Amino acid sequence: MAQGEWYYCLDHHTVEPYEACKSESRLGPYATPADAANALQRVAQRNDDWENDPRFKDEDEDDKD
Repeated sequence: MAQGEWYYCLDHHTVEPYEACKSESRLGPYATPADAANALQRVAQRNDDWENDPRFKDEDEDDKD
């Protein structure tokens, strides 16, 4: 298995090692290439979890009319 840090490049939509693209255009680091390949799904799930967490819901959010 490949060792090191792995990243998901937002410019090229690929998994890459540390030595590749700039940090500003990628997600990571991840422990494995498979984890990096699932980066966008992980981000989407975390965003969904955060948006639906009642601890972070503003009281007046429903009153915006």
